[in-house]
Amino acid sequence: MPTRAPALPAAAALLTLIAVGGASPPAAAAANSAGYLIFVSNEKSGDVTVINGTTFKVQATIPVGKRPRGIHAGPDGKTVYVALSGTPIGAPPQLDAQGNPILKKPKDDDDDDSVPADKSADGIGVVDIARGQLTGRILAGSDPEEFALSKDGSRLYVSNEDVKTASVINIATGKVEHIIPVGQEPEGAATAPDGMRFYITCEAGGDVYAVETTHYSVAGHFKVAVRPRSMAFLPSGAIAFVPSESTGQLNVIDTHELKILKVIDLPAGSRPMSVKVSPDGARMYVSEGRAGTVSVLDAHSYALLESIKVGQRPWGIVLSPDGKYLFSANGPSNDVSVVDLSTNKEIARVKAGASPWGITIAPGAT
Repeated sequence: MPTRAPALPAAAALLTLIAVGGASPPAAAAANSAGYLIFVSNEKSGDVTVINGTTFKVQATIPVGKRPRGIHAGPDGKTVYVALSGTPIGAPPQLDAQGNPILKKPKDDDDDDSVPADKSADGIGVVDIARGQLTGRILAGSDPEEFALSKDGSRLYVSNEDVKTASVINIATGKVEHIIPVGQEPEGAATAPDGMRFYITCEAGGDVYAVETTHYSVAGHFKVAVRPRSMAFLPSGAIAFVPSESTGQLNVIDTHELKILKVIDLPAGSRPMSVKVSPDGARMYVSEGRAGTVSVLDAHSYALLESIKVGQRPWGIVLSPDGKYLFSANGPSNDVSVVDLSTNKEIARVKAGASPWGITIAPGAT
């Protein structure tokens, strides 16, 4: 029988408590890990795989709810947040000759549109790292897919894909404080290094919105080629990188002027989703979806340095806190690749749940 999570701490008293299953193995096992823990959201199995960052072994599986996707660790190293959605998984949109999604489905489309969305399942799940359990869910608007955390960890910036908005949520109160209209099919969310803005990428039209975090108004927006999935920054925050999945390109962005400085063509067959910058700002890494690779580029000259073969359709990627390893969530192969960045070679595969989607690290988690 599922057990109900104990009462949350006072700071999170207004979170909606839900029934959860126990972690496997027990939460105490997760507490024995030194260094860091890797958390992987599994979209089809409705759980999070916890991998020990020292041994690269699975040490827990945590049930979290329907369709977990975006996943991020809080800055305190005690909490992991995961986006949950009751909207059924649909087939990717067909693309026109220019790579733009065809949004209107024909009448004989064989997707099961009759399956209703379970809006009661929508929210941001709260995972207590020490207990190895889902302890609550924050209401976060409709169909949350991705989100970012404010620099102080007090707020969530959430993309609500099916209603063309971004939500700002106070974690302590569990309340939506602001709803910001953006473009069609908002997908990615990223917080600038100085915390003064967050960005929402909209996959259908290629719009990217910059929202200032003082009054939560739109500071401006720009366009890239369609299906921008994510965003990453050089440490200074002056330059950012946004992948365009449909065209296999990486856009270099001037964040002061909100304009494209350069468009980089990635290797043939690339369907880029996630981009990460090394801690020293020297390299950037791009997961390339159906190509089954991760590209390594010089973060300043933009030269392609390496193409690393990993599992099937790498989606989310994350770097270890010391910059020595890269981990990729490989959806169809249901595993996580471990890449040694000193050699740019995959050194291990770790079995995860069904359809790994996102991946994050909690440094110093104990």
